[in-house]
Amino acid sequence: MYRYTPDEVDRQRANHQAVKQGGGDVDVKRIGNLGELAFEQFCREYLPVEMWEWKNDEAMRYCNTESFSSYDFEVFGYEVDVKTSRDVSAFLPATILDNDPDDEIVVMVWHRDNEDSLILLGWERIETLKSKVASQEQYSGEEPEKLDHLAARPMNELMDLGPNTAFMNQKPENPFSPGDRVIKSGDDDASVAVVVDLLPPEKNVGVYGQQMDGEAVRVAFPSSLDAGPGDWRDIHPALYASYCHDQDIKLYDYKHTNLEFASNPYVPGDLVIKKSHDDPDEAIVVERISDNEVSVVYLGQLDDSKIYPAELLDYCESNGVSTYSYESEDVVFAR
Repeated sequence: MYRYTPDEVDRQRANHQAVKQGGGDVDVKRIGNLGELAFEQFCREYLPVEMWEWKNDEAMRYCNTESFSSYDFEVFGYEVDVKTSRDVSAFLPATILDNDPDDEIVVMVWHRDNEDSLILLGWERIETLKSKVASQEQYSGEEPEKLDHLAARPMNELMDLGPNTAFMNQKPENPFSPGDRVIKSGDDDASVAVVVDLLPPEKNVGVYGQQMDGEAVRVAFPSSLDAGPGDWRDIHPALYASYCHDQDIKLYDYKHTNLEFASNPYVPGDLVIKKSHDDPDEAIVVERISDNEVSVVYLGQLDDSKIYPAELLDYCESNGVSTYSYESEDVVFAR
């Protein structure tokens, strides 16, 4: 068996994709999405990336309901469907065949009530399940142990369908997550960017006409995000990829070793508070002065009109609104 614990990014994407699918049964669809994520992690750890493909990778990444495949994975040339349930009776051979008899292999995933952990119970060929159902229908009397309805091949036997391989462990190595504020390493005048997505290590991303050697981090610049129809700061970072895809916001790919966390992550439009104040008022960043200094204006100094972040500095200067400079380490995000 293989255990998978979804992180917050996977949870948010699995749920948002289920919501966008519509038609009810959001819980069922979300759990199905988590099951696919669990099997993807298993494949990444144990199977050569050249020999399996997750058909719904982009559909999950961008929460795009229209691009879902008729089956979930292709492994060693076999069509694989992932079945996820809290009720193990869903893995009865007859039940599986009634729901989806057309794939070649089914993977059975059990989840806990609160969906904090999923267990890959095993896998089986559809043809084997058909034979089992036929045997059960013909047999009368007490069913022998060999016809136990939960019989399934252990997950590690899936490797036997392909070439001999060792433990692969092809998980991403980069340290970033969606929402992180980063800058380009070695650039003294680098602009702060927002991490939108992390591409799997096997994705060969082209940059300036050349293939990138290493894991790609996909980022957007705050000025582009500010130009979108909504306030991107109110969106969960796990959904940035979906938001940017839907709104056609330009993204940029960097090799993960060419990026570093921004020591001063604040950009115009960010809401911050001063750490040393007991009951701090919220302020909005007007300017990122340097790598360790920001200029802010307190919300109480502004009227209720919506001011575009890039225009905050000009607005304050034109209207005689006082701004205040602080060391970036002296403030934190307000929300």
